[in-house]
Amino acid sequence: MIKAGIIGATGYAGVELVRILLRHPQVTLAAVSSVSFEGQPICDVYPSLREICELPCRSADDVIAESDVIFAALPHGLSQDTAKACADAGKKFIDLGADFRLDDPEQYESWYQSEYRYDDLHKSAVYGLCEMFREDIQKTSIIGNPGCYPTSVALGLAPALKNKLVSPVGIVVDSKSGTTGAGRKPTQTTHFPDCADAFSAYKVASHRHTPEIEQTLSKLAGETATITFVPHLLPVNRGILSTIYAKLQDGVTEEQIRTAYNAAYAGERFVRVMPKGQAVNIRHVQCSNYCDIQLYVDEHTRLLVVTSVIDNMVKGAAGQAIQNMNLLFGLPEGTGLNMIPLSF
Repeated sequence: MIKAGIIGATGYAGVELVRILLRHPQVTLAAVSSVSFEGQPICDVYPSLREICELPCRSADDVIAESDVIFAALPHGLSQDTAKACADAGKKFIDLGADFRLDDPEQYESWYQSEYRYDDLHKSAVYGLCEMFREDIQKTSIIGNPGCYPTSVALGLAPALKNKLVSPVGIVVDSKSGTTGAGRKPTQTTHFPDCADAFSAYKVASHRHTPEIEQTLSKLAGETATITFVPHLLPVNRGILSTIYAKLQDGVTEEQIRTAYNAAYAGERFVRVMPKGQAVNIRHVQCSNYCDIQLYVDEHTRLLVVTSVIDNMVKGAAGQAIQNMNLLFGLPEGTGLNMIPLSF
């Protein structure tokens, strides 16, 4: 059995890791940590875990010592020292934060106002978008788990970019996320009276996921990709819907687009290309590791319009991290992730 540990287990992504790992047939949840609740059993923080998981919240050092693989669900800037400790101890490390997502130190320091340390670790880390980079993932011990918005966008555009069906320049990404994407710590924006019965854009053209999205799309396209990214806050707990607009290359037809997407994702366990005419909906992926995609061609403007939905806490965080763990340990990629989406 693989012994897994979670640092930052009492945040939303952390407790989602707990929920999924407890059902994993090849994993024992060995230890969890939380600075805010150290010494308390995790079921005191989340009563839903009573008589299911009553592990005490311990120190990060304890988690590293007792685990084969360590998941870090921490704010940016806090994972690099943990990654170094894991590397020194010969442990595998999966970062759900932003510290190992960007290749360029200057971009990381500019967008996150945080120091980019341990250059050798960053060079050995792999961006953990499983469907695109699984061969590289299997060869490393440090994973930068993708952000939730970037996951929905990269999976939504990958076949079109890889097959040169759309221009990589001037892509517009309009995304909506549930409030769990903002984390467990309450803010004025996510306070119930302010976000309920409301809908607004935020961090327009200035969101920190912008360079991550452009980095991934550029790798897929084989040339520089540029986007305008506009995120919105939905008054729901879970889910992301990204609507993506990209200019079609001359002569490209809807049939070519559908053929490329169906071919690209035919063997993918967690990506579903919807039949023509069936709209995607965040409800249809809730509490699952699926990404659902629908395709439209606007002949009037010669735009490809892609709608892509994921559960931001599963495929956008904990589920994808466990998918990465399965690859690191040579397990079937879907092990422990066979959650059926909620129907209502």
